[in-house]
Amino acid sequence: LAVVGFGALAKSVPKPVRTGFKWGCAVGVLVSALPNGLFQGGGSQLKQLAKEQSLLNAYATKYKVYFPGIVNAANVVFALSRPMLWSLAPTVLFVAGTAFVMRGKNLLPSFLPPGTEVVLLTIVAAYYSLNFDYPGAIVGEIPAMDQSAGISLGPIQIPVEVIDISKLWEVPLVERCFGGSIVSLVLTSLLFAAVNFLSILGIASGFESENGVAWSAPRELLAQGVGCVAAALVGSPPVSGSMSRSLVSRMTGATSQLACLVTALVWIYLQPYMSVMEPTPKAALSAVIVSAVLEGIVLPKGLLQLKGTDAIVGWATGVVTVLTSPTQGFAAGLVLFGILHVLVGKSVKEKSA
Repeated sequence: LAVVGFGALAKSVPKPVRTGFKWGCAVGVLVSALPNGLFQGGGSQLKQLAKEQSLLNAYATKYKVYFPGIVNAANVVFALSRPMLWSLAPTVLFVAGTAFVMRGKNLLPSFLPPGTEVVLLTIVAAYYSLNFDYPGAIVGEIPAMDQSAGISLGPIQIPVEVIDISKLWEVPLVERCFGGSIVSLVLTSLLFAAVNFLSILGIASGFESENGVAWSAPRELLAQGVGCVAAALVGSPPVSGSMSRSLVSRMTGATSQLACLVTALVWIYLQPYMSVMEPTPKAALSAVIVSAVLEGIVLPKGLLQLKGTDAIVGWATGVVTVLTSPTQGFAAGLVLFGILHVLVGKSVKEKSA
C-alpha cells in the first residue's frame, strides 16, 4: 500500500473527517476505560446492571446490528446517570487518580520530569492494592518469561524469540478462514492494513494540528508495514497505532520517535520482571487513560473551530464513529463530505447563474 501511494492518498482526507474521526476514537477510548474505573467488576458488571435496569440498553440492543457501538455507549450513559451503583473503592481511586494526573504538574515540584504523576499514581495504587485488600479488578497474573531466552547479541540478551517461519506454511490458514481463496486472503489483508492505518492517520493528524508535529503519511505507512513484518517474525499481532497510548505519551512529555524506541526497549527488557504490575488496580490504569482524552472530548477545539458544512461533517463523523466503528465512521464521514461538497458547489453555481 505504501509503495502504490495509499499513504499520500490517505493524507488528502478532508480535515473535517479527520477531526471528527479523532474525536470519535477518543470517545471510544473513554467508553472502554470508564467501566473499570467505576465498577468493581468492570465492564461485565456494567453490562449486567444495564441489562437488568436500563431501558436505554434495551432500545440500543435492538439496533446493535446497524450500530455495533451503540450498546457500549448507552451503557456508559446509564453508568454516569446512576452514581449510586458505583463501587466505592474503584471510584475513589479512579476519580482521585484522574484529577491527580491531570493536575499533577501544578502539584509536584517543577524539577520533576513530565509523567512523574503517572508513575506515582501507579506505584501508590499498586501498593494500596497489595497491602489493603483492594476489592476491585487488578491487572492479574502476567505470564513469566525465561530470562535466558531470546536473541544474544554479544553481551546483550534480547528476550525476544524469532519463530520458525517455515512452520507458518504448515498452518491451513487459507482453508480455515478464507474459503480456500488466496485472492480473498490478499484482499482481506489489504483492507485490514488500510483500515488499521486510519488510527495512525487520526493520531498523527491530531498532533499536527494541535502541536505542530509534521508527519509523512507514506513514511508512516511504510513503517507500519515494516513493523508488521518484524512482528510476524517474533509471533506478535500486527502493529498499529493506539490513540490512548499516543495521548498518554504526549501527556508525559514525549516529543519524538525516540520515545517509541525507548518505550519498546524498556518493555522488552522488563518482561521478565513484569510480575510487579500484577496487583495494579485497573481503576488506576483507567484514570491514566481517561486523563489523556477527557479534555479533548469535553472541549474539542478542532471540532469547535469548524464552521458550516465542515462542522456538520466533523460532528457526524465523530458520532457515527462512536455508535458504529472507526471504519464505518470514517467511511460515513467521507460520503457525507462528498455529498455536501457536491450540493454546496451546485448551490453556489445556481446563485452565480
